[in-house]
Amino acid sequence: MKLYNTLTKKVEDFIPYEEGKVKLYTCGPTVYHYAHIGNIRNYIGHDILDKTLRYLGYDVTRAMNITDVGHLTSDSDSGEDKMEVAKKREHKSAMEIAKFYTDAFFVDFGMVNCRVPEIVSPATENIDEYIKIITKLLETDYAYQSGGNIYFDISKLDNYYCLTNQDSNLVIGAREGVEEDSNKRNQADFALWFTTSKFENHELLWDSPWGKGYPGWHIECTGISIKYLGEHLDIHGGGVDNIFPHHTNEIAQSEAYLGHKWCNYWFHNEHLLDESGKMSKSKGGILTVSVLKEQGYDPIAFRFMCLGSHYRKQLMFSYDNLEQAQNTLNKLKKRVNLLKENGELDKELFDLYVSKFKEQLENDLNTSNALTVLYEVLKDDKLNDTTKIKLIEDFDKVLSLNLIVEEESIDSDLDKEIREKIEERKEAKANKDYALADQIRDDLASKGIKLIDTKDGTTYEIIKD
Repeated sequence: MKLYNTLTKKVEDFIPYEEGKVKLYTCGPTVYHYAHIGNIRNYIGHDILDKTLRYLGYDVTRAMNITDVGHLTSDSDSGEDKMEVAKKREHKSAMEIAKFYTDAFFVDFGMVNCRVPEIVSPATENIDEYIKIITKLLETDYAYQSGGNIYFDISKLDNYYCLTNQDSNLVIGAREGVEEDSNKRNQADFALWFTTSKFENHELLWDSPWGKGYPGWHIECTGISIKYLGEHLDIHGGGVDNIFPHHTNEIAQSEAYLGHKWCNYWFHNEHLLDESGKMSKSKGGILTVSVLKEQGYDPIAFRFMCLGSHYRKQLMFSYDNLEQAQNTLNKLKKRVNLLKENGELDKELFDLYVSKFKEQLENDLNTSNALTVLYEVLKDDKLNDTTKIKLIEDFDKVLSLNLIVEEESIDSDLDKEIREKIEERKEAKANKDYALADQIRDDLASKGIKLIDTKDGTTYEIIKD
């Protein structure tokens, strides 16, 4: 298998520390707000990586954190803790905020068929681990105490910027919203532990050798990863916005603590864009998978749209693109569910197509080409339906598009959706909003659904291709 490694800036053969086994760590959500669909695109990328490794026969152990403390609004060491921001916004406790948005995250995570990792650990449950690591970093002079806080001293490292190849002079002050911290020896140093000297009214505080306080954002991933996956990590995943400073700082503190290389492969997903640029929570309204579902879209259509693009390419979101993905996915499911088992499995052709499918996944997770192999299976007249069904079931272990479902299920879901649109049109007419009523009729017609108005109400007819 070949993967692009952010550390080396090239696609290279994947070789785990221990043959046949993979230790995978992926950065989880900061649970101060809903996860927007840009975040979810990132988790779909992690899910494809996870499922591909398992599909190829690796024994995978995956861990993911839940950030419920320590992540400041700048992603660096300035601004407020995001959980404190949420408290002020919603007038709830930090733990109430964390539970609500953690639960909401896993609802959306599940709706796009992402597999829950074996290990999911909130940052607040691992305080002893962070204290142990920070204590050693202080003892070995990689960290220092200043102004009550504990900072990592990046001047102790020769290759702090190994993940980014950045010039240190360009990094300082380059991040919008980062304030200068007079407690630091070097402004690129980063906090390992905050005390009340910096944030006096912080709700979440723990006793430590340095006074009451709480951990910095970066130390939590190091602590959780080492605690649950050991001293050698095969793959660390995240979004491209995590590369600096988060992952850069993780490497610095982890390798200083361990005394050896920590992680061999760094896996990063590109951004999901909308017309205004990168999706973020700072723009006001948050578009989530749940919102898409409320608007009548199948969450799996969003997954399908993401799989049509490479994880290392920026992907443009628009409702037109999602609509197209949903229509294409519906046609694909209809086509798949016309297949009926009609003979014995052709093992030779089955193995041939599995090999083709694996070849695309092994090529840096080329999901677009993997979908092309799926369409080749459907078109191949040499394959009987039994073999096609078995291949599609096999491919869907990774794609997770719910391709094999009962026809009745598809029809009932579609009927429900159409009935809802008919009611919306009826209400629009009652309000004399004839433009909206016509738009609903035309939208359905574009999907092959013809509305028929009668004296007893409105029915519909599906126009076959």
